[in-house]
Amino acid sequence: MPWKERKALDEKQSFIEEWERREENLAELCRRYEISRQTGYKWLERYQQEGESGLEERSRAPLHHPQAMLPKVRDALVELRTRHPSWGAAEAARLSKTRGAQGSVAGGEQHRRPAATRRVGPSATAAQRTPPYTEPLKHAEAPNQVWCADFKGWFLTQDGSRCDPLTITDAYSRYLLRCCAVKRTDGEHAWAVFEAAFREFGLPEAIRTDNGTPFASRAPAGLSQLSMLWLRLGIRHERIEPGQPQQNGRHERMHRTLKQETATPPERNLRRQQMAFLRFQEEFNQVRPHEALQYGTPASRRMSCLASGFCPPAGEDRCRHSGCFRRRIWSPEAA
Repeated sequence: MPWKERKALDEKQSFIEEWERREENLAELCRRYEISRQTGYKWLERYQQEGESGLEERSRAPLHHPQAMLPKVRDALVELRTRHPSWGAAEAARLSKTRGAQGSVAGGEQHRRPAATRRVGPSATAAQRTPPYTEPLKHAEAPNQVWCADFKGWFLTQDGSRCDPLTITDAYSRYLLRCCAVKRTDGEHAWAVFEAAFREFGLPEAIRTDNGTPFASRAPAGLSQLSMLWLRLGIRHERIEPGQPQQNGRHERMHRTLKQETATPPERNLRRQQMAFLRFQEEFNQVRPHEALQYGTPASRRMSCLASGFCPPAGEDRCRHSGCFRRRIWSPEAA
C-alpha cells in the first residue's frame, strides 16, 4: 500500500470537518491534533470569515520594521545611486545625511578587485630602459608638497576622435587640479597644462609621475624636456618604479572613477568630452565625499590661508604659512 502524503492544509480541513460533527469538544480535538486551543480558535475564525481560503498559509513577514527606511529617503538614495553608479554605499549615505536625509544605505560587500600587476609588452620594456629613480618618494603632509600627474589611457569619442586626458592632483588633499584632453602627449602640450595649473595654484615642491613620455626619457637621470623645465622652477621630479602603479595609487584610483563617470560611454566629440571632464572635476572636488578624507571633500581639505593674514604681501613670492596652497607663487620669469 503506497504512503499517502498529507499537507498542512489537509490537516486543517480535517480539523474543521471533525469540529462541525460535534463529536468532541474543542479541547480534546486540539490535543489529538497536537495544537493549542488558541491555534484551533484561529483556524475556526478564519474558516468562518474566509472559507477554505482562510486556511492557507500566510506570510510571517512583519508588517512594520522599526529600522525601516522612510520612503522619501529610499527614493532619494535610489536617485543618487542612479545618477552616480560608481559611488560606493558609504559615500552615497554620507552625502544623503549632509543633505538632511535620515537613514542609511544597505551597501553590502563590494567586489574585490585583483591587485595591480606589472604590465608586460612594449610599454613596460620601454620603461625599463629609463634610468631608475633611486630617491625615496616623499610623503605629502600639506597641500602643494607633492602633485601627482599622469595620462589616463586614451580612448575614442563617438565620432572616432582620439582623446588623451592629462590629469594632475594634489597628493595631500586629492584635489583634482587639472583634467584636460591634449592634442598630443608630448612635452609642449603637457607644459601648457602645467603652466596653467602653476598660475592658478602656485608651485609644488615635487611632481610624481611614471616613467613614460613626456615625463621621463632615456637621457641621464631620466630627464626629459618637461622635467628639466620643472627643475628650473625648483620642482623635484619623483618617478615611481616601473610596473608599480600602487606607488601612485590615489591618482590611479581617481582615474578609475574618471573612466566610469566620463568615458563609459564616451561623449559625442572632443568638445563635449572636455565638458564632461570639467563637470567631473567640479563634482569630484566639491561634492563627492571621500572615505580616505573621513568623508570630506578635497576642496574642504585643501587648506587655504587667504583669510588668515599669512599670505605674502605684494612683492614677495613665498608665504610664511607652511600649509598655504600658494606658498610658492608662479612667475613666468622663473621659467
